Amino acid sequence: MRDAFGRQIDYIRLSVTDRCNLRCTYCMAEDMQFLPRRDLLTFEEIEALARHLVARGVRRIRLTGGEPLVRKGIMDLVGRLARLRGDGLQELTLTTNGTRLPDMAQDLYDAGVRRINVSLDTLDRERFAQLTRRDEFDRVISGIEAARAAGLGIRINAVAMRGLNDDELPALLGWCSERGLDLGLIEAMPLGEVSLDRQSTHLPLDDVRAEIERSFTLAPSLHRTGGPARYFDVADTGTRLGLITPLSDNFCAGCNRIRIGATGTVYGCLGHDQKVELRDIIRAGGEEALDAALDRLLAGKPLRHAFDVDQREPALARHMSVTGG
Repeated sequence: MRDAFGRQIDYIRLSVTDRCNLRCTYCMAEDMQFLPRRDLLTFEEIEALARHLVARGVRRIRLTGGEPLVRKGIMDLVGRLARLRGDGLQELTLTTNGTRLPDMAQDLYDAGVRRINVSLDTLDRERFAQLTRRDEFDRVISGIEAARAAGLGIRINAVAMRGLNDDELPALLGWCSERGLDLGLIEAMPLGEVSLDRQSTHLPLDDVRAEIERSFTLAPSLHRTGGPARYFDVADTGTRLGLITPLSDNFCAGCNRIRIGATGTVYGCLGHDQKVELRDIIRAGGEEALDAALDRLLAGKPLRHAFDVDQREPALARHMSVTGG
C-alpha cells in the first residue's frame, strides 16, 4: 500500500481497547469516559481486518490501547494474529504499561511475540504514583523482570518532561543498560485535555541527548524497528537509545503506518482527524468496500502532523487512548 506521497504503508498500530488501568497525567484525564464494549471490534473482526491488511502488504502489527492486556481474552487475539506470519506478517509486537506482565509475559512469548515496549517514566516510586495516579510501580518492575525471564526483547518507553523526570533520564538509561534493555525517550504529544501543562513541561530531546552524553558515549545507529525512533548505540553498554521527536524534529517524511482504533476507525495520522470508519463495512462483508475505504484513507493521508509546541490547546480533542499509542 502507498499513500499519495509515495510512502509505503506496511505497519499498523492496532488498538484493542481504549481502557487503561493507569491514568498517566500526560495521556488521560482522571475521569475518563470509555467506549461501551459492544462498540469494539470483536477478535474475529480484528483478525479478518488484519488478514486483509497483511494481504495488502502490511508486515508489522503493534497491539496498543489503552492498555491492551486489560482486554478480556487478549491472548486469544495474540495467537490469532501471530499465525498471520505464515501469510506474510513479519512481526507482531505490543506496547504495554507492564502491570499485567507478571502473569502474561510467558504467554506472550509462547504465542509468538518476541519484542515489546514497556512504558516507565520514572524509577522513583512516589513520582510514579504522581504521574500515573496509581500505586503500581512494584508491579511494573516485576513485569519487566518477568518479560526478561520469558525471553522477550524490551524497549522501555519514557515520556521526557521538564520539571517532572528530566533529572533522572541519564540514570534511567543506566538502569536499562544494566539489564540489557533499550530505552526510548518521547516528547509528549498534544492530544486530548489532560491535567499536565504540556507547554511548560515540553523538553526537546536534543537537550536530553546532550545531557546524557555527559555520562554515555552515543553514536548514530543503523538499527530500525519500523517506528519513528532515531536510534543511537550506547557504546559503553551495547544497548540503544531511541529518540521520538514529534515536536522538535518532525519525522513524518518517512511515515510508514496507519492507526486502527478499537472501534474500527482508521486514522491516517496521529495528529489529524482524517479517518475512515471500517466497523460497519467489516460487519456487512465485502472486500471491495473495505479496499475502497482503505484507498480513500491512503489518498487523503496527510504529509505531516500539525503539532505545535507553542499551541496551548491540544491539537486534537481525542486522547491518545482513542487512537492507540
